[in-house]
Amino acid sequence: MQHRFDMTCHVTHLESAIDGTKFDAGGVHTLHEGRPLWVRYDLESVARSCGPEVFASRRADLWRYRELLPIRDERDIVSLGEGMTPLLPTPRLGASLGLSDLWIKDESQMPTGSFKARGMTIAVSMAKSLGLSRFAVPTAGNAGGALAAYGARAGAEVFVFMPSDTPSVNMMECVWAGAKTWLANGLINDCGRIVREGCDAMGWFDFSTLKEPYRLEGKKTMGLELAEQFGWTLPDVILYPTGGGTGLIGMWKAFDELRQLGWLRSEKRPRMVAVQSDGCAPIVRAFDNGERFAEPWKNAATCASGLRVPAAVGDFMILDAIRESGGCAIAVAEASISAAMQRAISLEGFSLCPEAAACIQAAERLVASGWIKRDERVVLFNTGAAQKYTDLPTADLPRLAAGESIDWDRFQTQ
Repeated sequence: MQHRFDMTCHVTHLESAIDGTKFDAGGVHTLHEGRPLWVRYDLESVARSCGPEVFASRRADLWRYRELLPIRDERDIVSLGEGMTPLLPTPRLGASLGLSDLWIKDESQMPTGSFKARGMTIAVSMAKSLGLSRFAVPTAGNAGGALAAYGARAGAEVFVFMPSDTPSVNMMECVWAGAKTWLANGLINDCGRIVREGCDAMGWFDFSTLKEPYRLEGKKTMGLELAEQFGWTLPDVILYPTGGGTGLIGMWKAFDELRQLGWLRSEKRPRMVAVQSDGCAPIVRAFDNGERFAEPWKNAATCASGLRVPAAVGDFMILDAIRESGGCAIAVAEASISAAMQRAISLEGFSLCPEAAACIQAAERLVASGWIKRDERVVLFNTGAAQKYTDLPTADLPRLAAGESIDWDRFQTQ
C-alpha cells in the first residue's frame, strides 16, 4: 500500500504512567517498574502543523491522524488498509433500551475483524522502525490474529500463545498467517508468563497488552475518529467492553490531547463505562471498592474471550480514566450475553461480538437505574465480528426433508 505523505513526528518522549519518569523516544522500551509507558507529543507543534480542517481533506483511514502518531518514516508503515470504521445510529436497539440517541462504532470492519488491527498496525510499524523482527504475544484471540497478520505483512517471525479454549477461528487466523501458534492449558496470564520468560531465551519482543507503548497509540484513533465523526463534539456516555483496557485508556488519552489542542467544540468529555462479565470482573471489583489497583480474578470464565483478562497491567490507568470522567464500571450476568448478542444483531444487523453484547446489557441496567438519561447521546463500541465466535451455542433449527410437502403454517409460527 503506497501512502505517499509527509511524516513529521511530534513525539517528544515516553513517560512512565506510574511515576512520570521520562525515556528517550528513540529506544526500545517495555515497562517501567512493571507498569506501562505513555507516548507524549509536542502538541503546540501539532497545532501549528494541522487541524480538523486538514483531516477532512485526507483519505478516510487511520493514517489521516499521522501528526498524533509516533511513526517517523513512511517506509516503516505496515498497513492492511485500516479505514475509518462506521459510526451508525441504532434507533430500534436504542428504543428497546429506552434510549433515543444510541450509536454503535463498528470495529468489526477493521482488516482483521476487530479493533486489535488499530494497535497492531502502529506497534508493528514501530517495531520495524526499531529493527525488531521476532515477536511474541499472549492472546485471548483477536490480538493474536492481528499480530499474526501484521507480522506476516512485515515479514516478521511471530509466536502466539493462547488458552486452549480460545475460539477456533482465532486459532486458524494465526495458523493461516504463518504464526507459530501454541495452545496453553490456562488463561491469558499463563500465556503471558510464557512470553515473558521467553524474551531472553528466544530473543523475541513482547507484544503483550500495554507492555509495549505503541499499541495504545493505535487504539486512541478510535477516539479521534469518534470526535471527527460527531463534528468535533463527544457523546455523553461511552460503553466499552474492558479486558486489558487499551481501547478505553487510548480513547481517554485521545480526548485529553484533543482538549489540549483546542479542537473540541465543548470541554465536556464522555463518562466512560468499563463493562465486564461477572465471570471475570477485576476492574469492577476494584472500582466498587475504591481501589486504584485490581486484584487478579480467580477462576475467570466468560464466553466473551476478550473480557477474560484476570489481571490487567494497566488496571490503574483504566480506573483513573473511569473516575476522572465521572464514569463507572459494571459487570453483567454471564448468562445474559448470548441473548443480548442475538437481540442486537436481529434489531440492527450488526455483526456484534459477545464483548459488545455485554455493553447492551450494561446500558439497559444503567438506563433503568437513571445513571444514563434517556435522551443522552450514548456510544457503544462493537470491538469485533460475531463470525469469530462460531464456538458459541447455536440454534437448533427446524429441518425440511427432501420432497416433503410444505406446511406453510410452520413458516408463520417459527
